[in-house]
Amino acid sequence: MTHMMLIQKLAIAYAILFFAVVAVGYVPAFNDAGGNLLGLFSLQWYDDLLHAFSGVWALVAAFVSLRASVIYFRLFGAVYLFDGILGLLTGSGCLDGGIFIDGFRSLQDVELPTRFFANLPHIVIGGFAVWVGFRLARRPARPALA
Repeated sequence: MTHMMLIQKLAIAYAILFFAVVAVGYVPAFNDAGGNLLGLFSLQWYDDLLHAFSGVWALVAAFVSLRASVIYFRLFGAVYLFDGILGLLTGSGCLDGGIFIDGFRSLQDVELPTRFFANLPHIVIGGFAVWVGFRLARRPARPALA
């Protein structure tokens, strides 16, 4: 395989990140008495499956090609960013089906600080992925130094 481009390396970093998120959910020190990760959100088996799939997709894309990695960041980023913004605005995300099950949740159901910090990971991870897929991918490659 030829040398990997930065975007492919970032896809590998995303894969590691998602595998770590799944693993951390099973470490008691990171969960409160109610089973909430970092005291903010309850992750279910389907959340672990989604995170593991996101990691596998990133890893496969990184080893397939630069183009596959760019597509990953564009699609994945758009979906995760949308989920984070939707969760912040409505209190329910779409990836876990919350918007369909719980609908719009009031600030009495989910207080603003909790709502913000619970959705921040998807906003940051998705936002950075969108930037990688749509902005970084458009930059011309620098010639390699001799």
